[in-house]
Amino acid sequence: MPRLNGAPPAGGGFPRAGSRYAALVALTLLVLIWGYSWVMGKEAMRYAQPFTFAALRSFLGAASLFALLFVLRRPTRPRVLGPTLVLGLLQTTGMVGLAMWALESGGAGKTSVLIYTMPFWLLLMAWLVLGERLQGLQWLGVALVFCGLLAMLSPWELRGFTSSLLALGSGLVWAASAVWAKILRKRHEVDLLALTAWQMLLGSIPLIVVAVVTFTRSPDWSISFIGALAYFAVLADALCWFLWLYVLHALPAGTAGIAILATPVVGVVSAWVQLGERPGLGDAIGMGLIVCALSVMTAREIIPRRRALGSARVTES
Repeated sequence: MPRLNGAPPAGGGFPRAGSRYAALVALTLLVLIWGYSWVMGKEAMRYAQPFTFAALRSFLGAASLFALLFVLRRPTRPRVLGPTLVLGLLQTTGMVGLAMWALESGGAGKTSVLIYTMPFWLLLMAWLVLGERLQGLQWLGVALVFCGLLAMLSPWELRGFTSSLLALGSGLVWAASAVWAKILRKRHEVDLLALTAWQMLLGSIPLIVVAVVTFTRSPDWSISFIGALAYFAVLADALCWFLWLYVLHALPAGTAGIAILATPVVGVVSAWVQLGERPGLGDAIGMGLIVCALSVMTAREIIPRRRALGSARVTES
């Protein structure tokens, strides 16, 4: 599941941005892997407790990222340990821990949609904390999200309410981590890949502690569980973070950020096909409203960009 936005430092052992098509292929692969990860996470809950799996995937994911740093000959020394620890507590301990906990009793598709409301919480937090005002269609998008959340949470029924709140909490913490990351990167010059590896490692330590405290059974080290763990550690974490950084290096950050919101759509469809999680009426209405909100936000990003591109072509001619 994504942690930070921003392009990597110039150079730094990164491959030069290739064609736009190569970046779009990387982005498509990224969305498919992250989207399907919710089904893999739900399957993993059959073989391990949520915090045990969260601790294992985060620690092994961090190890994979440090291995990637070594291969790319990127710096591995932590530049700002204290702020990085805070980021790890929010982004890995909070976001990943709550997400796995939500998956224990909640559906994979619904959980992914609720967690990926993060961009909208980020809009509100950036408005309150960073002074970035909401404008025009952003207000409509936020309103649609709130209506969609009300339909999906269905607090008057209380069925699955706890897992929904945990998923929502994961999205909120994820948004808070993004705000903190933005503040951190304004104050300190850091290597993004190294920062991601260190925050994941530091954030995995509290997850290990919670896993030990809540431990009641050992993981069932079946082929399915090992496969799910490898999927997260190698593909969903190490490979996808490399792809994400490459996409940010090759495409505008706004375009990449909007496109990544296709991830929960993959999660919903995958859960429907593989796990038989057919959305109920309230969930279907809520997901539809959230998809409408994503469309509104996408239009807000794309239309001005196309107008600017058209004006530039007219000027050149």
